[in-house]
Amino acid sequence: MSKNSLLNLKGFHPFGDLIGLKFTKLEKGYSQCTLEVVDKLLNPHKVVHGGVLYSMADTGMGAAAYTTLGKNEICTTIEIKINYFKATRAGVLTCNTKVIHQGKKIVTMDSEILNDGQIVAKALGTYSIFKTKT
Repeated sequence: MSKNSLLNLKGFHPFGDLIGLKFTKLEKGYSQCTLEVVDKLLNPHKVVHGGVLYSMADTGMGAAAYTTLGKNEICTTIEIKINYFKATRAGVLTCNTKVIHQGKKIVTMDSEILNDGQIVAKALGTYSIFKTKT
Protein backbone atom coordinates (compact mmCIF):
# COMPACT_ATOMS: atom_id res chain seq x y z
CA MET A 1 0.00 0.00 0.00
CA SER A 2 1.41 3.44 -0.93
CA LYS A 3 2.14 6.15 1.63
CA ASN A 4 -0.45 8.39 -0.04
CA SER A 5 -3.29 5.88 0.35
CA LEU A 6 -2.60 5.58 4.10
CA LEU A 7 -3.23 9.25 4.94
CA ASN A 8 -7.02 9.00 5.46
CA LEU A 9 -6.91 5.51 6.95
CA LYS A 10 -8.34 5.65 10.49
CA GLY A 11 -5.56 5.05 13.01
CA PHE A 12 -2.71 5.87 10.59
CA HIS A 13 -2.41 9.41 11.99
CA PRO A 14 -3.89 9.35 15.53
CA PHE A 15 -3.43 13.09 16.13
CA GLY A 16 -5.11 13.92 12.80
CA ASP A 17 -7.99 11.64 13.83
CA LEU A 18 -8.21 13.41 17.21
CA ILE A 19 -8.71 16.86 15.69
CA GLY A 20 -10.83 15.65 12.75
CA LEU A 21 -8.33 16.31 9.94
CA LYS A 22 -9.14 14.79 6.53
CA PHE A 23 -7.20 14.84 3.27
CA THR A 24 -9.23 15.82 0.20
CA LYS A 25 -6.44 16.04 -2.43
CA LEU A 26 -2.99 14.50 -2.81
CA GLU A 27 -0.95 15.14 -5.93
CA LYS A 28 2.79 15.20 -6.57
CA GLY A 29 4.10 18.11 -4.50
CA TYR A 30 0.65 19.13 -3.22
CA SER A 31 -1.82 18.29 -0.47
CA GLN A 32 -5.15 19.64 0.67
CA CYS A 33 -6.68 18.84 4.04
CA THR A 34 -9.82 20.07 5.73
CA LEU A 35 -11.11 20.39 9.25
CA GLU A 36 -14.55 21.29 10.56
CA VAL A 37 -14.43 23.84 13.38
CA VAL A 38 -15.95 22.30 16.51
CA ASP A 39 -16.05 23.50 20.13
CA LYS A 40 -13.20 21.25 21.31
CA LEU A 41 -10.82 23.11 18.93
CA LEU A 42 -11.55 26.56 20.39
CA ASN A 43 -9.48 28.51 22.90
CA PRO A 44 -11.01 30.36 25.91
CA HIS A 45 -11.85 33.31 23.60
CA LYS A 46 -14.06 31.01 21.50
CA VAL A 47 -11.81 31.11 18.43
CA VAL A 48 -9.81 28.25 16.87
CA HIS A 49 -6.64 27.66 18.88
CA GLY A 50 -3.50 28.65 16.95
CA GLY A 51 -2.08 25.19 17.57
CA VAL A 52 -4.89 23.71 15.46
CA LEU A 53 -3.90 25.88 12.50
CA TYR A 54 -0.24 25.03 13.05
CA SER A 55 -1.11 21.32 13.18
CA MET A 56 -3.01 21.57 9.90
CA ALA A 57 0.01 23.21 8.24
CA ASP A 58 2.48 20.70 9.73
CA THR A 59 0.38 17.70 8.72
CA GLY A 60 -0.38 19.13 5.28
CA MET A 61 3.33 19.76 4.73
CA GLY A 62 4.23 16.23 5.73
CA ALA A 63 1.66 14.86 3.30
CA ALA A 64 2.82 17.08 0.42
CA ALA A 65 6.42 16.03 1.07
CA TYR A 66 5.47 12.34 1.12
CA THR A 67 4.07 12.65 -2.42
CA THR A 68 7.59 13.44 -3.66
CA LEU A 69 9.67 11.00 -1.60
CA GLY A 70 11.19 7.75 -2.78
CA LYS A 71 10.08 4.32 -1.59
CA ASN A 72 12.61 4.16 1.26
CA GLU A 73 12.38 7.80 2.34
CA ILE A 74 10.57 9.53 5.18
CA CYS A 75 10.62 13.12 6.40
CA THR A 76 10.44 15.11 9.61
CA THR A 77 9.82 18.74 10.48
CA ILE A 78 12.88 20.95 10.99
CA GLU A 79 11.11 24.30 11.28
CA ILE A 80 7.78 25.98 10.58
CA LYS A 81 7.02 29.68 10.69
CA ILE A 82 3.35 30.67 10.71
CA ASN A 83 1.52 33.98 10.43
CA TYR A 84 -2.03 34.26 11.77
CA PHE A 85 -4.24 36.81 9.98
CA LYS A 86 -7.81 36.31 11.14
CA ALA A 87 -9.61 34.66 14.05
CA THR A 88 -11.87 31.75 13.16
CA ARG A 89 -15.01 30.85 15.11
CA ALA A 90 -16.92 28.45 12.84
CA GLY A 91 -17.00 26.81 9.44
CA VAL A 92 -14.56 24.62 7.58
CA LEU A 93 -10.81 25.16 7.44
CA THR A 94 -8.91 24.16 4.30
CA CYS A 95 -5.13 23.88 4.18
CA ASN A 96 -3.50 23.95 0.74
CA THR A 97 0.17 22.98 0.77
CA LYS A 98 2.68 22.92 -2.05
CA VAL A 99 6.33 21.95 -2.26
CA ILE A 100 8.29 25.03 -3.31
CA HIS A 101 11.78 23.53 -3.29
CA GLN A 102 13.20 20.05 -2.84
CA GLY A 103 16.80 18.92 -2.64
CA LYS A 104 18.29 15.56 -1.70
CA LYS A 105 18.07 16.16 2.08
CA ILE A 106 15.70 19.13 2.56
CA VAL A 107 12.21 20.00 1.30
CA THR A 108 10.54 23.40 1.78
CA MET A 109 6.79 23.91 1.61
CA ASP A 110 4.20 26.65 1.76
CA SER A 111 0.75 26.24 3.38
CA GLU A 112 -2.21 28.56 3.14
CA ILE A 113 -5.13 28.00 5.52
CA LEU A 114 -8.55 29.26 4.51
CA ASN A 115 -11.82 29.53 6.42
CA ASP A 116 -14.72 29.31 3.99
CA GLY A 117 -12.50 30.78 1.25
CA GLN A 118 -10.90 33.58 3.30
CA ILE A 119 -7.20 33.35 4.26
CA VAL A 120 -6.64 33.00 8.02
CA ALA A 121 -2.99 31.85 8.20
CA LYS A 122 0.08 31.17 6.07
CA ALA A 123 3.05 28.97 6.96
CA LEU A 124 6.48 28.20 5.55
CA GLY A 125 8.14 24.95 6.60
CA THR A 126 11.37 23.05 6.12
CA TYR A 127 11.63 19.28 6.49
CA SER A 128 14.51 16.85 6.53
CA ILE A 129 14.49 13.80 4.26
CA PHE A 130 15.81 10.49 5.63
CA LYS A 131 16.44 7.11 4.08
CA THR A 132 14.90 4.20 5.98
CA LYS A 133 16.85 1.02 6.67
CA THR A 134 14.37 -1.30 4.93
